[in-house]
Amino acid sequence: MTGTEKAKPFTVAVFCGSKPGKNPAYINAASDLAHVFHQQGWNLVYGGGTTGIMGQVSKTLVSLSGPHSVHGVIPSPLSAKEQENLSITSAESHHYGIHTVVPDMHTRKRMMAQEANAFIALPGGYGTAEELFEIVTWNQLGIHDSPIILLNVDGFWDGIVGWIKQAVDDEFVVDDCGSIIQVANSVEEVPKLIQEYKPAKGRFNLTWGKE
Repeated sequence: MTGTEKAKPFTVAVFCGSKPGKNPAYINAASDLAHVFHQQGWNLVYGGGTTGIMGQVSKTLVSLSGPHSVHGVIPSPLSAKEQENLSITSAESHHYGIHTVVPDMHTRKRMMAQEANAFIALPGGYGTAEELFEIVTWNQLGIHDSPIILLNVDGFWDGIVGWIKQAVDDEFVVDDCGSIIQVANSVEEVPKLIQEYKPAKGRFNLTWGKE
């Protein structure tokens, strides 16, 4: 790297709902997480929505760190559903960061995964869970070894945490791979979990992308 080049910022992908949820703690956690990103100097890549938890975490970080700290990746068919008052033809929004419009969900998830150095799941619905478990599976398969954090706001993910334990106990998931997901019960726990994350020993030792 030359003296005129800047190091690529540490970027975290956040999976979360396009709705706020009925518990105010979810929106508050999104705001608090954005403050942690700002304090740590982290960038955000996320699903590009401007509503619900998505909108809260993105606009809060933009207000603290500026629009270039946030990259939203949204499929064109979803833009009307998950974006309010944001033109998909605009290269940048001063409120929600830089946006990239892609043709489909697969492209969205691939771009987010390629850009991210770590992953965090806030509360959300089917889409959030699907994104979380795909990235967990990719970790298990050896496609990446990045930290994956479940932000368990007010016990929202307790059922998933219990299911992981059950899957390990019933030998559907290798014991060591139960630690692929690390659980944070508060926003304050997130930086340490990311910094101290170690890839699980039971991950598959496979080679990808060279065939």
